[in-house]
Amino acid sequence: MDETGVGLPASIELAWGLREQPTRGPKRGLSLQSIVAAGMRVAAADGIGAVSMSRVAAELGSATMALYRYVAAKDELLALMVDAALGDPPSAARDDGWRAGLTRWTTAARDAYLRSPWTLRVPITGPPATPNQIGWLEQGLRCMAGTGLTEQEKLSVILLLSGFVRNDVTLDLNITEAAEAAGLTPREATAGYGRMLARLTAPERFPALHRAIASGALDDDTGLDAEFTFGLERILDGLEALIRNVPSVEIHDHGRSGRKSGQDLP
Repeated sequence: MDETGVGLPASIELAWGLREQPTRGPKRGLSLQSIVAAGMRVAAADGIGAVSMSRVAAELGSATMALYRYVAAKDELLALMVDAALGDPPSAARDDGWRAGLTRWTTAARDAYLRSPWTLRVPITGPPATPNQIGWLEQGLRCMAGTGLTEQEKLSVILLLSGFVRNDVTLDLNITEAAEAAGLTPREATAGYGRMLARLTAPERFPALHRAIASGALDDDTGLDAEFTFGLERILDGLEALIRNVPSVEIHDHGRSGRKSGQDLP
């Protein structure tokens, strides 16, 4: 356990540059980075269930035991693989307000998960501790500088947006996997859903549902991108309402700056 009272695995300390790479041993070409990259290749090719220390060792042409000098457990390897897959967070544009900044941040997080959907199959076992994930946290918090929100509220916003993104991409992933298993595209798999419900349900028992069916909304093929945009905008609308109620906030949005009372905001 380190001086903070929080025990960090050696591999996480290695990722942060807090300790040096092992230099002794029969497989000197190994490094933490090469092990993580090999794990990512296995996950991308065959899914997260295929990742094991022995499979990664085989990918590297190494003995399994050699990997344990860098990574003590599979869970550590998975955490580092997710961190590498997420990559660096987006930098805020100079003229970004909090809303534009969080939109950029959330959209980039979604893109990262869509590029490496296997990351969503890795269980979350605790708060983030790896370098890139902490970088994402830092950038998200920076987006809310000057909003008047408390630090706890800012952290809660990051948790809310992270959960929203993970749920959005998981839904997309599940629908896509189920459709492909049936030999269909996602759009083909969901086509005619409204007509199916119309056959299964009676309007007397489900009047609200039948109004949606009659409108054609259940057969709308705008797709999950539109649902993501709608959901994100509504979350940010709620956050804007919260910021408006902060008694005195520093405004940095839409090209405006200055200090105004929350009740004076247009």
